[in-house]
Amino acid sequence: MFENIFDDVQRMNKRQFLYQVLSFGMIVSSALMIWKGLMVVTGSESPIVVVLSGSMEPAFHRGDLLFLTNYKEEPIRVGEIVVFKVEGRDIPIVHRVLKLHEKETGAVKFLTKGDNNSVDDRGLYAPGQLWLTKKDVVGRARGFLPYVGMVTIYMNEYPKFKYAVLACLGMYVLVHRE
Repeated sequence: MFENIFDDVQRMNKRQFLYQVLSFGMIVSSALMIWKGLMVVTGSESPIVVVLSGSMEPAFHRGDLLFLTNYKEEPIRVGEIVVFKVEGRDIPIVHRVLKLHEKETGAVKFLTKGDNNSVDDRGLYAPGQLWLTKKDVVGRARGFLPYVGMVTIYMNEYPKFKYAVLACLGMYVLVHRE
C-alpha cells in the first residue's frame, strides 16, 4: 500500500507536486481563516471546545463538542454553563454557575461547580481566588454535538495515533490529483 503511494509521488513532476503542496497550504489557511471568523462572530477566543472530563455529567459527557459565545453585553446568570480559564492552567474548564455576587459598583463575581462534583470549584481557582469574574470566561455553552470530540481526546492521549492520522491526511493531499 505504502509502495503505491510513494510510486505515485515519484511519478509526479515538480509542477504537480508543487500544486499539491499549495493546495494543502490553502486548506490549512482556509481552516485558520474560518477559525478566526468564528472567533469574531462569537466573541470567544475559543468558539469550539471539547469536554475533557465527566464533571458535567449528565448534562455533558466526556468528548462532547461545545459551541460557545461570549458577548460582553450579556450578563452571567445562575445556572448558565460557562467555560473559563484559571490563571496558571492552560486547559479551560466547563462548569455551571452556582452563585452570583453583584456589587453596588456593578462588578459581578460568580462561583462555579461541575454538575457531577460534590463541592464548588474554589479548589480549582488560582491560589487566593474565591470568585471568577467576566475576564476569566472564555465563553458560554450554546449548543453541543455528543461525543464528536472523542477524536481529539484520542489524539492527545495517544500521540502515535495523532501522527498516523496526520501522516495519512498529508499523504492523501499530496497524492490525490483533483
